Amino acid sequence: MFGLTKRDVQTIFVRDSEGVTAALREALAGASPEERPGLERALEIAGGVSSASEEETQARWVRAHLDAAAVTGPADSVTAIKALREAAPGMSLLAAVELARTTRSVEDARGAA
Repeated sequence: MFGLTKRDVQTIFVRDSEGVTAALREALAGASPEERPGLERALEIAGGVSSASEEETQARWVRAHLDAAAVTGPADSVTAIKALREAAPGMSLLAAVELARTTRSVEDARGAA
């Protein structure tokens, strides 16, 4: 405990994309010709999600909650951080700020690309 000057951010994102991808592959193996295009597209989407970095996963989660709260503008604005804390009761201010900064960084990088 001594020597620590910064509180740890305790936000965990759970991914189960491997399970989803496996289930889609299994469904695709037994799919009718009519079902195949939709399942193939779903498998492409799941593959994209599973290859996303931790920061991209966090940014997607944050943006989804900000969109649901009708928050526009930068992810690291005061309004956005307030909306995040309302979406996830119990989230500390530090965790919300860190997630907001990560999201802003990811979104800025996307815009620059």
